[in-house]
Amino acid sequence: MASKHLAALLISSLACAAPALAQTPTAEDPAVTACKATGLVALKEHSSDITGLVLDLESLAITAADTKVEDVPVKTVILGEAYIERGGTAGKADRFVCLLGEKGKVLLTFFTAK
Repeated sequence: MASKHLAALLISSLACAAPALAQTPTAEDPAVTACKATGLVALKEHSSDITGLVLDLESLAITAADTKVEDVPVKTVILGEAYIERGGTAGKADRFVCLLGEKGKVLLTFFTAK
């Protein structure tokens, strides 16, 4: 429950942040790599049948942020679609949100079915 509350708090506070321009991501982007790795670890903790995570680079938007949630700085927001692989087969696309703080530290990865 606490993680859902934190996610709602983070997302609602970002709505109050000043708009920023999104950049086109690449597979080598450190923010994308960090979010993918952290997201896969979190997903595997919830379900042992998850074997991979594919981020749809064409759908991803990386946006610089300059906001805080309570006293935690949020520096980058990544939004897009991700495909969760189970047994080597990817299902339908899920929405993906990743928040990064200072020094590229992943603060939150969040997946939701469309």
